[in-house]
This record gives sequence, structure tokens and C-alpha cells, in this order.
Amino acid sequence: MNEYDSNRILDLIKKINYIPTKDLAEADCYILNTCHIREKATEKVYHDMGRVKKEFRNKKKPIVLIAGCVAQAEGEILLKKEKYIDAVIGPQSYHKINKVILNLEQKIKALNFTEFEVIEKFDTLSSIKNSNNKISTYLTIQEGCDKFCKFCVVPYTRGAEFSRSNEEIFLEAKQLVDNGAKEITLLGQNVNAYHYKSKRLSNLILEISKISNLKRIRYTTSHPRDFTEDLIDAHKNCEKLMPLIHLPVQSGSNRILDAMNRKHTIEEYLNIIKKIKKVKPNIEFSSDFIIGYPGETDNDFMATIKLMKEVKFINSYSFVFSARPGTPAFNLTKINSKDAKERLITFQNLSEKIKINYKKNLINKTVTVLFENKINNGNNYFGRDEYFNPVVVKSNIDLSGKIKKVKISNINQNTLFGIQTSSFKQSNYAA
Repeated sequence: MNEYDSNRILDLIKKINYIPTKDLAEADCYILNTCHIREKATEKVYHDMGRVKKEFRNKKKPIVLIAGCVAQAEGEILLKKEKYIDAVIGPQSYHKINKVILNLEQKIKALNFTEFEVIEKFDTLSSIKNSNNKISTYLTIQEGCDKFCKFCVVPYTRGAEFSRSNEEIFLEAKQLVDNGAKEITLLGQNVNAYHYKSKRLSNLILEISKISNLKRIRYTTSHPRDFTEDLIDAHKNCEKLMPLIHLPVQSGSNRILDAMNRKHTIEEYLNIIKKIKKVKPNIEFSSDFIIGYPGETDNDFMATIKLMKEVKFINSYSFVFSARPGTPAFNLTKINSKDAKERLITFQNLSEKIKINYKKNLINKTVTVLFENKINNGNNYFGRDEYFNPVVVKSNIDLSGKIKKVKISNINQNTLFGIQTSSFKQSNYAA
């Protein structure tokens, strides 16, 4: 979602004649878009400010804006501690960024913009043409969260769950496809909580699938509590919906899930997977894990290991518990840091072994790849298969934007390498 937000900010500031630069030294305006999910995010802001101040020590100071979730959560602290920052802009106030910059150009003081004005935000951003022209792109359909997991800052930085209208989303999706997109990933903090009038995520997927030149649809990030039967059916009925679901679980222990206020059990989680696999046998899953949550015992951790072995997630994102200021878990007593780090290493070694074994089993098999762009100086093209695995193929013809069958010949830790075998013809799905 941060990438999506950053692209929209870029689209906005183009309207006041700002263009991106890769050279920090020539910047007239410095915008740092931030994430606040894990600790040390604030420290990164100060680190970047040090870098900017060093670069502009003997030059005219640029306009400096801190945007995103760190701005939302700790804006006042940032402004008090770092006078080099001109303004903080929360994620629901991005639409005000041009006004803030223009005021600062005129030496009009601008400081804290962290109101929750999500409707006004999307009304403004919807009029901005997304011009990144990417083959694979993102589209925010939902923001915020009402789940209040005890470790999570999202309800406090992004606000309550809000869903955009399906008409607005469809028009933006059509625009993205008209600009060259072949794949769209629908985004939300709780994407499967999408609900606008009578429309749910499943309805939205089926409607978007009717856009003829759109070849692939994905969505992230899901919550187990919102995984409804109609969404499961969408995986059965929509050919364009890719067979990979990112479904965060956080822990394999019911005791820890309860302590986190996740409000689902491991049994319920596994039942969702069972139901999806019944209608879509080739489905695969990825997930998020918090290791070392306060109160986690060896038995709790072994339950997480058991879950990983049972599901065999083809990708997992795991971190030691990070206490976020303002969350209910912030003041909980942490487990021994040495134990937490050792558990993380054990878990990541297992997840990596599962991932590598999964990829080894793809050697000599054929996958379907949507190619995005040419890489390096050779004739290598980068794309992703149905399961979002990176794939590299050598070709003398331009493969960008094309879907090809590829026979996998080799792998490394993260990437599949293969040989193009044929084009892939996808029937146009109509709901």
C-alpha cells in the first residue's frame, strides 16, 4: 500500500510542476512516505533527516515533508524534535499535499495535517490520473481496520474501515488497464472486509474481471475473520483471480491468538484453507508471523512451527514482536530477547526450507508468466508466475506485457529461471 500511496503522491505533485529526481542534491522538495508497522520507523525518519541536512548544509534548504503512518502516529513529536521538518501529513490527508507545498513556497507556515478525512481524500485522488504505466499495478479499494489486534497500529494511523464505491474502483481499474496494466492487485489493510452497499470483494473481483485486457487479479491483505463463502466461490469461478492468497495468521497458538485479540482460532483458520482448497485444489498460501509475542512459551512457538509444517506456506514474513507506541500490547512484558531471536531464526530456517523445496519441485515444470520488463543489459526479461514467483527468461523479442508459458530450468533463493515454450491464451471470463 505504501507503494500505491507514493505513486498517488507523485501523481498529485505533478499537477504543481514537481517531477521526481534520483539526485537528492538537486531536490527542491523532499517527501518521505513512512510505514509504522514495526519499531525503528521513527528512527529512520531522523536518520533520513540527518542525511538530508548533511547534503544541504551549504545549500538552500528544501521543503521537507514527512508523510504516512509515522506522521500520523508521531507527528507532534517529530515536529518538536526535528525543526528541519516543515510539515507532517497523515495517510488520510495526502490530498492536501499540493496546498501544503504551495503554502510553504510562499513561506506560509504548515505543520500538522493528520485528520481522518478518508472520503475527501479519495474524492480528490480519484480525479488524478495514475500514470505509472506499469504492467502490474495496485489499486486501493479499502482502508483502515476495525479489528484492533493488540499489537497493531493500523486502527490508530489509518482509522476505521472505509470502502470506496465499486463504481469508482471499476473506473480506476479501467483507467489502469487503458494505461497498459495487465495485472491489478486490489489493496486494503483488511481487503476482504470490503463492503460498499450490497457489494463485497467477491462482487468487485467479478466485475473487474470483465475488463477485457485485464489478465490477472490479486488482492492483499486478507483477515481470516472476513473470509466469506462468496469470496471462496470467487476463487472457483474467476479465471483471472490468481491462485495465491496472503492470509496472515500471526501465531500457531490459540492462546497467543486470543492474547493478540485476533478473534479466530487455528482450527477456524485451517478450515478456511480446507474450504478454499476444495474449490481450488492448486491454491497456495503465504502468511505473516509474529515471533516472541509477550507471553509466548516454547509450546506456543512449537504450535507455530507445527502450523508452518502443516500448511507449507510458499512464502512467509516473520518478525520478532515489535512494540508499537499507542497499542494495547506496548506495555506488555516482553519475553527474553535472546529466546525471541533464536525462535525467529528457527522459524525462518524452516520457512526457507519449505520455500526452497517448493521451488525445486518446479524445475522441469511449466508455469505461466506475465512479463513486466527487461532487466540489466542482456536480453533477460522479468515477470511473475501465477503464484507471484519472480521468473527470468532470456529472449530476443520484447516480452513486456506478454503472457508466456515457461519451462523452469533452474532456481535460486528467490527467483525461477526458465525457457519460453509458448504463448498463453486466456479465455475472457465474464461473471
